[in-house]
Amino acid sequence: MIINVLDYAASDALLKQRSVASALAGKAIVQLTSGSARLAREEARWIEAHGASYLDGAILATPDFIGKPDTALLYSGSRAVYETNKTLLFALGGGTSYVGEVPGQASALDTALLTQMWGGLFGALQGMAVAEAEGLDLETFRSHLTAFKPVVDAALFDVVDRTKARRFAGDDATLASLGAHYSAFRHLLEACQERGLDAAMPRAMDAIFQQALSGGRADDDFASLSPLFGNSSPHHGREPANA
Repeated sequence: MIINVLDYAASDALLKQRSVASALAGKAIVQLTSGSARLAREEARWIEAHGASYLDGAILATPDFIGKPDTALLYSGSRAVYETNKTLLFALGGGTSYVGEVPGQASALDTALLTQMWGGLFGALQGMAVAEAEGLDLETFRSHLTAFKPVVDAALFDVVDRTKARRFAGDDATLASLGAHYSAFRHLLEACQERGLDAAMPRAMDAIFQQALSGGRADDDFASLSPLFGNSSPHHGREPANA
């Protein structure tokens, strides 16, 4: 049984009807409704308590991409359900992958990837405001995104690799130190002030820079900001106490 509705409240309204709940035993449930990792874990416990197997999923695409060979869907939970129904699951998207046995992991990865996307989109909005304030048209801004993309991608993957290795100190492979990044970042703050642009997002970013720089970490790699987001927490990778 595949479920894909607006949210978990809508899903529960269907599944938790007495006539439906009593018929779940022995079934395999694939949940493609968007929700948090916590909701996925709770759903898995409820489904399994009613004698069914549970596979949670996240769709990394809009509806018009469903069924295409490169469309990515993420699954976590029952590996048996995933393996048994691979043909059907891959028909929904050829980029399908199984990410782990913990039901909430697919939703968590979905949220993590969307976070990176939203960061880029908000950055684009701020960048367009700066460009237009200085008389540049947006086609010029757009055309230069492609040329700049290899630099951005290299920095993105570098910060992930360094965080994974917990290699935060500056070294010969550092692309740009935290101090160098901040020196350039200050131009954004100045542009917002000079042109009267909204600076809510730059101010939030500035606070993160300042927290690190005040600790004398100007020579560290940009990845040294990672622990400020919880990436070196002693609880890293554990389920929350109220899971």
